[in-house]
Amino acid sequence: MSSAYRGRLPAAWAAELSEDYEWIPLRLPADVTRLTASTRLSIEAQYRGWELTRVRLYSDGSGRVLLRRKKTRNPLADQVVGP
Repeated sequence: MSSAYRGRLPAAWAAELSEDYEWIPLRLPADVTRLTASTRLSIEAQYRGWELTRVRLYSDGSGRVLLRRKKTRNPLADQVVGP
């Protein structure tokens, strides 16, 4: 994860990041209901392989979520193209 992403994370979260995973921090606006957020995160988990790592809810109703997934090699990158 780049330092730009680390700067937008709470300090306790940034200290625990591993290079073995891809990380995505998300911000949930206050107008997103828990049901809507749950549905969106379930779709990400089911179809894209992301798992929920951390959640922080704020008093204004907004929240921050940290998703991760194991880094995988691209099988197409290993193929040689040409004659």
